Amino acid sequence: MPDAIEAASHAADAAHAVGGLDLTNLVVLLAAAVIAVPIFKRLGLGPIIGYLAAGVVIGPSALGFFNDPEAVLHIAELGVVLLLFVIGLEMQPSRLWSLRRDIFGVGVLQVVITGALLFGALRLAGLDSIAAFIGAAGFTLTSTAIVLQMLEERGELTKPNGQKIVSILLLEDLAIVPLLAIVAFLDPGVDNGANVSVWIQIGTAILAVLGVVFAGRRILTPLFRILAATRSREIMTAAALLVVLAAAMALEAGGLSMAMGAFIAGVVLSDSSFKHQLEADIEPFRGLLLGLFFLAVGMSLDLAVVASDWPIVLGAVVGLMLLKAAGVYALARVLKAKHRDAAHRALLMAQGGEFAFVLYSAAGGAGLFDERTLAILSATVIISMAITPLMPLLLRFIAPPPAPSLDGLEAPENLSGSALVIGFGRFGQVTCQFLLARGIDVTIIDSSPDMIRGAARFGFKIYFGDGQRADVLHAAGAHQAKIICVCIDDREATNRIIEVCKEEFPFAKLFVRSFDRGHSMEVLSKGVDFEIRETVESAFALGEASLIGLGFTAEEAAETKANVKERDLERLRLQVLEGTVTAGRNLVFRQPVPTPLTTPVRESTPLSEETAVVASDRDRVPTPTPS
Repeated sequence: MPDAIEAASHAADAAHAVGGLDLTNLVVLLAAAVIAVPIFKRLGLGPIIGYLAAGVVIGPSALGFFNDPEAVLHIAELGVVLLLFVIGLEMQPSRLWSLRRDIFGVGVLQVVITGALLFGALRLAGLDSIAAFIGAAGFTLTSTAIVLQMLEERGELTKPNGQKIVSILLLEDLAIVPLLAIVAFLDPGVDNGANVSVWIQIGTAILAVLGVVFAGRRILTPLFRILAATRSREIMTAAALLVVLAAAMALEAGGLSMAMGAFIAGVVLSDSSFKHQLEADIEPFRGLLLGLFFLAVGMSLDLAVVASDWPIVLGAVVGLMLLKAAGVYALARVLKAKHRDAAHRALLMAQGGEFAFVLYSAAGGAGLFDERTLAILSATVIISMAITPLMPLLLRFIAPPPAPSLDGLEAPENLSGSALVIGFGRFGQVTCQFLLARGIDVTIIDSSPDMIRGAARFGFKIYFGDGQRADVLHAAGAHQAKIICVCIDDREATNRIIEVCKEEFPFAKLFVRSFDRGHSMEVLSKGVDFEIRETVESAFALGEASLIGLGFTAEEAAETKANVKERDLERLRLQVLEGTVTAGRNLVFRQPVPTPLTTPVRESTPLSEETAVVASDRDRVPTPTPS
């Protein structure tokens, strides 16, 4: 019994050491995220800064809900682990092999070049050689979590420049292993003369990698096949988490990072037929834990250090980020990257990362840093991470997107035709087929040079022009056209074109593509001759085909389609007339409530109390509104 009491006491101490992660703390974490993230997204600053700011507020330097952010950060690193697993699922072995030059070529060069620049700067700042080396090495390791999250949010993860950044991040994740070995070697309290464990660590790491690859190839796929046969989603989710955490634990035991273990497991399973199921099961946990990671990073910022040594911290943030960005940019340009791609890479990778905390903590424990230096360097890394989500805003000024080349494009000039089509995307192309099939003289204008060049390969003559400008429409012959078809997918631009056409070309009929029901109401209120929502006819066709697929006859399906279409048009007419989308609600079909086809001969009698309760609840179901 005393042993049980002592164990409970130790468990309580451990919970307290983790910052007291009880129900109250969990509520605080969730509330901080729920409040901060929407506000920062509304301000255009992105969710990452929202998480970081919320972490600062609830951390020990402000409101003090958490006293040990390091413990929270250790748990939250699982978010980075899951993120790397999902990325690994999208990275087939053949694709990863094609990136080997970027990983071991560009990655190594970037670590060496930026590390040398940062080392020189820290030496000039007064740090001794060992402290400067470790400080530079830590800041050289970019934040995998922040950069990958930003690439994913912006849809750049699979683009060429995004793939190069991913490759460099993978190398930096690998670099933490030799760096930690160097810190251990420099530890004055260790007898390095008899230390031959470096080769043992390398061998252990290789064995751990081979073990994960073998398990993924020979064990996991048959295992998932067996679990899938149980048709239990909870078991599949548990198995997905087990795979990720076991791989992470195996590589951490081998001296590598947990994130690297998860990434390798994802790559091994990327060709599996269970790939998409795994990704769907992991996704909710990944998002929550990654948000928790950013919260924990914000908690780790020591505002007292920033306040007392703010000139040093500010100088370190600006100086180290500028130097690292310059090194990344210069290397990218030497390797023939375009100016904008190089600037984009430099701005995204200018910060320090989460592995800096691991390296700095190890160095501090080895006595290679004093406490003040450790606090200043840690604050510098955290602030640089917090600034990074703002960097894409600078890209617009440093490297604005190139203006599209207009070489070989013709602007409309003194054209005429029975029909003018504005916009030659998917919608406009189909529309033109009807007109051309009847020999109608069609003038087509579009504002996308790439679209115009692409259409030229199929024999279409399209002119470059902005349909929102009256002079362009005049030159395109809108004043002589019998009909103007607006086929673009930009809501605001469509409204502007309608206004210009109604004012300048009142005798031309306006046929307009609208975006959704609300836009249809706007368009119809402007007095166009015809409008159609871009997806409505497709939905009608799919609904009709669905009824036929369920066994209804073609005549029954067509009759239902006509009924639904008539109701939809009447509802839209009422909505335009009343100026509100809630008008005509009685015209919408609703989910039916099952009722008997014939009246029962006698009342049903419940056979148990539970049945009686269910029956009484059923009787209280409201009857549907008549359609």
